[in-house]
Formats: sequence, structure tokens, C-alpha cells
Amino acid sequence: MALKVFDLQCDQGHLFEGWFGSHDDYDTQQARGLVTCPVCASAQVAKRLSAPHLNVGHLHAPAAAPASAPGAQQAKSPADAADMARLQAAVLRQIRDMVRKTENVGPRFAEEARRIHAGDADERPIRGTATTEERLALNEDGIDVMTLPDILDDDRLQ
Repeated sequence: MALKVFDLQCDQGHLFEGWFGSHDDYDTQQARGLVTCPVCASAQVAKRLSAPHLNVGHLHAPAAAPASAPGAQQAKSPADAADMARLQAAVLRQIRDMVRKTENVGPRFAEEARRIHAGDADERPIRGTATTEERLALNEDGIDVMTLPDILDDDRLQ
């Protein structure tokens, strides 16, 4: 079965792909509220203009290596793609929850992290922005920090 891959966008501006058996399959799922954004879970999703993409690579692919060959990989089935989409959505939900539980201190991140580390401010989870030099200096001083992509520090995720 050839899958239809649509570029989708939620009302919050998040872009993602959706894989469907047909246009009717998309329409049916959309009408039932089953098409949701993996970032914010919004059901207000619309198709965007995109180049057609059909899952027909198997028609031109070379013969698969035997499963016993070193480095052999199995082709991804539609079920694998659906599992990957669910996994990505779950990871994004967990990251969104983590971001929601932190205080955004903006460009004061390095200063506030030092104050917390020194006991001069209440201990709490914070997030913000820091230069590469500030992050390296914090690390050298034994203050652990984790860098997240900007999209994950977006207040729209709250």
C-alpha cells in the first residue's frame, strides 16, 4: 500500500508530517479529532502545500542484504513509521512538561545558576539563555547545565 505523507501545521505554528493510507483516511481521522500536533497536542491541524511524497522506494531499491549480513537493516514498515511518530510525540510531550516546570530567567541564566549553586538563591529548576563561554565556565565550576534547542524553550509550549 502506498502511503500519503502530508506536511501538517497546528494553530500554534508547529510543523510536522502525517502518514495516511489515503486522502480520505486523513479526512476521516481529522474529522474524528485524531490528528493532533506532536508538540502541543492541538487538534487544530491543517494540511500545508507540499511536494507529493509516495512511499515507493521499494520499487527502485536494490535487493535487501540477508538479515545475517553485518549491518543489515530491515525496511521500515508503515507500522514502524507510526511507532516512530508515537515515540517522537511522547518525547516531545515529556520535554514540554519539563520546560513547563522550569522558571525562564532569560539571559540571566548563568548568573542565576551561580546564585543557586552558591546558595544565594532558592534552589529551583531554571532555564534561559547563555553563551557557549558561559556554559563552559559553569561546567568548569561544577554547575551542570543542559542545552536544549530553541524550539523547546518557546513559551508557546507552556
